[in-house]
Amino acid sequence: MEQKTPEGLFQIDCGDIYLQEFSIEDANHIHRISNQPEIAHYLPDWKSTVEQRGEWLTHYEIPANKSFLEAAANTGNVGDHVLKMGVFRKDTKELIGWCCTGIKEELPAPNREIMYAISIEHQGNGYATKASIGLIEYLFTQTNVDLLNAVALIDNDSSIKVIEKCGFTYQGQMKIDGEPYLHYRLNKSEYERSAKR
Repeated sequence: MEQKTPEGLFQIDCGDIYLQEFSIEDANHIHRISNQPEIAHYLPDWKSTVEQRGEWLTHYEIPANKSFLEAAANTGNVGDHVLKMGVFRKDTKELIGWCCTGIKEELPAPNREIMYAISIEHQGNGYATKASIGLIEYLFTQTNVDLLNAVALIDNDSSIKVIEKCGFTYQGQMKIDGEPYLHYRLNKSEYERSAKR
């Protein structure tokens, strides 16, 4: 279920966690998580200084989120827009990771993907799966997205488990920036069939 916070931030309820669009207050938490060695190994592009993260949030990520959410609310057609949501624990309101969707140029069209990361202290609790399912449901029910991709480095067993639990179908191995990835896809009709079961 989608809703807005009193501050006007978009949220998706995912049980004991919720997704919420990034705000400038998230900069320190995103920085801390993205610099954890286990996260940086799989998502090196997310590494930053606190200052860089603040700049990226202010000038790119927050405005991009607003554009995505506006397009979704007005027409459902999200085009090439990007949405970056923080993953928060309901009991503590702590940002523990993120779950995002955008266009992955290296993939064959249609090439919208979802991706996620959970802080090392909170891994193993099913949060990445819950967050991903929440975002998938939102995309398939509130936007014109019909197909989603997910990729994982071949040694990223925990990410592969999340992708498979979310119902994605294995497409094969591919190289991105010289690294071997496993490629998965999930289409809306498959998702709707499994949701009815």
